[in-house]
Amino acid sequence: MASEAVEIWTDGGCKPNPGPGGWAAILRYGSTERELSGYDAATTNNRMELTAAISALEALKRPCSVVLHTDSEYVRNGISRWVNGWVRNNWRNSAKDPVANMALWQRLLAAAAPHDIDWRWVRGHAGDPMNERADRLATAAREAGPGGAP
Repeated sequence: MASEAVEIWTDGGCKPNPGPGGWAAILRYGSTERELSGYDAATTNNRMELTAAISALEALKRPCSVVLHTDSEYVRNGISRWVNGWVRNNWRNSAKDPVANMALWQRLLAAAAPHDIDWRWVRGHAGDPMNERADRLATAAREAGPGGAP
């Protein structure tokens, strides 16, 4: 593991929900930064939040120590509290129904596996500069649509 952590900020959303959506991630290691973003024509806020985290982790080229900042309680609680029970119960939730977004949760688990991740929740729209930047990137991706930059 690297002695210095890769810091990641993620965000995703759609308007309306469900509807067209965008996601974004900012990765920082030392003085190097990389921005990722994308669009989905028909999605949900939760799917975009998951996609942002997945895409960021999949972009890492080797096992890393990671601090991942998300304003999604769904992502943070899912990965840190709920997922072990879902796996134990064959991807069923407490009501015995199939877990929503199961394929994305499985992809997130696979993307997270090689890394040592500190999952941190940050309040959205509360002035955190990097969270606000990720929000702007996700919004821009959603507004640009499938054609890319506006």
